[in-house]
Amino acid sequence: MLIPRVACLLALCLTTLGGCSHGGGGASTTSTTTAPSPPPPSSSHTSVTTYKNDLARSGQNLTETTLTLSNVNSESFGLLRTLATDGKVDAQPLYLSALSLAGTTHNVALVATENDTVYAFDTDSGATLWQTSLLPSGEMPSDDRGCGQVTPTIGVTSTPVIDLSAGPHGAVYLVAMSLDASQNYHQRLHALDVTTGAELFNGPMEIAAVYPAAGGGSNTFDPGDYEERAGLLLLNGVIYTTWTSHCDDAPYTGWVIAYSESTLAQTAVLNVAANSAGGGPAIWMAGGGPAADSSGNIYLLTANGAFDTTLDAGGFPSAGDYGNSFLKISTSGGTLAVADYFAMYNEVAESSSDTDLGSGGAMLLPELTDSSGTARQLVVGAGKDGNLYVVNSASMGKFNANTNQIWQELPGALSGGIWSTPAWFNGTVYYGPVGGSLLAFAVSNAMLASSPTSQTATTFGYPGTAPAISANGTSNAIVWAHENAASGAAVLHAYDAGNLANELYNSTQAANSRDSFGTGNKFITPTIADGKVLVGTTTGVGVFGLL
Repeated sequence: MLIPRVACLLALCLTTLGGCSHGGGGASTTSTTTAPSPPPPSSSHTSVTTYKNDLARSGQNLTETTLTLSNVNSESFGLLRTLATDGKVDAQPLYLSALSLAGTTHNVALVATENDTVYAFDTDSGATLWQTSLLPSGEMPSDDRGCGQVTPTIGVTSTPVIDLSAGPHGAVYLVAMSLDASQNYHQRLHALDVTTGAELFNGPMEIAAVYPAAGGGSNTFDPGDYEERAGLLLLNGVIYTTWTSHCDDAPYTGWVIAYSESTLAQTAVLNVAANSAGGGPAIWMAGGGPAADSSGNIYLLTANGAFDTTLDAGGFPSAGDYGNSFLKISTSGGTLAVADYFAMYNEVAESSSDTDLGSGGAMLLPELTDSSGTARQLVVGAGKDGNLYVVNSASMGKFNANTNQIWQELPGALSGGIWSTPAWFNGTVYYGPVGGSLLAFAVSNAMLASSPTSQTATTFGYPGTAPAISANGTSNAIVWAHENAASGAAVLHAYDAGNLANELYNSTQAANSRDSFGTGNKFITPTIADGKVLVGTTTGVGVFGLL
């Protein structure tokens, strides 16, 4: 979660569910760019410990005091250094402010790669504080399983999660895939000490699961058939993992597997495609982590796959197969169960044509008041069909073969489709569709505007962009966006959150390729904290800040 070490401003913590809370080497492998002087110290001391900052997955940091609308420009802002790694950085880098290691305080980026390596870097100097391999003796990262979506190796793909109160110094939780000498695939949950990289809680834990199927049969989790793409969720002491397939290569089903953060023991299992005969759905969400509300409910989007149009008396799919759906999953009593759902009226046709919701991620909006004065808890999501769906979490709408019974739908609002996750700031939802501009949709009376209130001049090729926000309360709000340029280069953009037509900065503006930082990578979300912006690439992490 986003952990500011300053006095909490309750009005600014509404989307950080649970409010604000307090957080408790080797040789350098980096190359640096020359800066005329070190950046000024930050006074915000904010840690980013989970995908997109909070359990709502809002992508916003409201405690950024260093970066402003006036100083984020190519004259005063740019690339400070690159942090070199041994493989692709598909997971969002996490950040710990003022972490004490061996009696010295460091601002730390925790970075995981597809070669099963985890690094702790000092973001101010670029030094490697520690580095550890998650591979047991005789093992290597997985091959790509014949699928080009994560290639050439699969190691750590999903964004980890950190709990600074776990273990003696804090723990980072990760899922790593590997291949042993006997050609057996493994998926393991690791808990590492954030100050040393050492394994905690007798880890790692080998991931295995069995779930019943109709007719007395069962589904068995085969680690070679899956990868952990969506970010990890830490909720009430439990780590939730969600699983996707390699391309759409059967057999695969829809696993949600939970583990105790303190013991790594498995606590619950749910399969949302248990009777699909291996035909899915899987859980992708473009790397977006499942969201969670203050009552302990989990929200996610599923991809194309089996959906039972025959409903039971409660309106749920009769065999429990939830392809192409919004899901609300209850964690009550330590068990997992689908509490509510929404599937569009043409869901079977969309699944059959691979035009599914699961290419995008879900985001919870803060409590909003509608035109009648009633408080609403809403969830937004979008996928390949280009429609923007807004669902009431208290009554999600289920399935109706003739119409979508949901809070709001904006047909075609996201032309090109979504392979990314949205962001939220100060009454506005931000979306970055494929081949289109980054779009801002203002919210009034718990309804999104029918058309964008502002948009960027830049258009973003595949996979679009997954924006993130920095602001000091409601002032100096900046939208940060990563682009995979046609040239193959990674590009960082910064826009005025109040008017996306106003681009403040991009990393191609400075002369002599000063701010070039590597090859573009898909599903990348910038991490912004303490005056720095961290952006993953195929070979490491670019660190941006004031020059």
